[in-house]
Amino acid sequence: MDRAGDVREVQVSGVPTSFDESVVLLDVREDDEWQRGHAEGAIHIPMGQVPARMSEIDPNAKLFVVCHLGGRSMRVAGYLAQNGYAPINVAGGMQAWVDAGRPVITDGGGVGTV
Repeated sequence: MDRAGDVREVQVSGVPTSFDESVVLLDVREDDEWQRGHAEGAIHIPMGQVPARMSEIDPNAKLFVVCHLGGRSMRVAGYLAQNGYAPINVAGGMQAWVDAGRPVITDGGGVGTV
């Protein structure tokens, strides 16, 4: 996946706090990272699976892409942009999410970590 120069990027403060069909937070971290903790309502597709699973991502949704620090998500966002999506990379990733005081949960609903 190549980085696209025209991908928008936003600080965590510009990311909504809840997600649904029209506003999606796509977490592209690996399974072990996701299991330690993620944003509530995010969808999880590890970076390497994105090309095969693009049909799971609504091209009409407002799409935020996140990883641990922002590098992998920028690459995925670039790939999605080249394929007709309008993704927005989350600067600083889940680390910035936590630093901003936003909650992180586990699949079981407990307090997660990044």
